[in-house]
Amino acid sequence: MASPGIKHLLLVLLIVAIFPSVPSAHLLQEGDLLFACSESPNAITRVTSGVEGLPIDHVAIVHRIGGDDGPLYVIEAIKPSVCLTPIDTFLCRNGQVIVGRLNTDWDMPRSVRRCLLMVGKPYDDLYLPGDSALYCSELVQMNYVSLAGEPVFNTIPMSFHDESGDVIDYWIEFYRQRCMSVPEGEPGSNPGELSRRPQVTIIGKYPSFL
Repeated sequence: MASPGIKHLLLVLLIVAIFPSVPSAHLLQEGDLLFACSESPNAITRVTSGVEGLPIDHVAIVHRIGGDDGPLYVIEAIKPSVCLTPIDTFLCRNGQVIVGRLNTDWDMPRSVRRCLLMVGKPYDDLYLPGDSALYCSELVQMNYVSLAGEPVFNTIPMSFHDESGDVIDYWIEFYRQRCMSVPEGEPGSNPGELSRRPQVTIIGKYPSFL
């Protein structure tokens, strides 16, 4: 009988044969965007839509520490703060992950450096513009810049409403408990909409087995 290790290897080889379009980790490039899909609907996916209608609720930035041969990490804004996470940990924590790559002229080294400078800043679970805390897509939107130093991604009006145009009860109660009104229409971003920007080309997907 084959050992568990051999069985796992055979399973991985079988899945790779079935999904030949899935990019290997070594094909990821510095600054690529990893969009995580929720396995079930949540308050974010109910009010936003990702590329191909996917339920995207998080985005992280690929960063290789130590140059071309260094280990892969992601820079991400999650509770409690912006942090560096090993790529394997990120992929295991999420289900389907969509890989996006910028197709426009942008200053990749400067953009990634700007994101690294955000490491340690608190996570912004209020999704408010102009404060010292950051949420996941805000980390990208604020720090990805063109060769001229201009933002690659402009802000968009924040959306907390469903397809009917009504702000969903979750967000009304969420902000009521914090003695705040829902920041509907305030400038911001969200990971689903970011995945649909024309500046982003989707180059592959990581299924949940990774």
